[in-house]
Amino acid sequence: MMGEHKEKVADLQRSTGLARNTITGLYQEDVARIDLSTLDTLCKHYGCKVSDLLEFQNDNPSMS
Repeated sequence: MMGEHKEKVADLQRSTGLARNTITGLYQEDVARIDLSTLDTLCKHYGCKVSDLLEFQNDNPSMS
């Protein structure tokens, strides 16, 4: 979403109040979990749904 809106980490940090480390971790897909308040903030900022931000990836190919 940052790329689509041509935003930098600093821009998103300024406009949402989220921590730089939080934004960087999400951008680099390097987080194990995300707070609901963070999801809420991002959805309000981008005017989107949670499903626009998250995608399920099945790590167990035997589960269909």
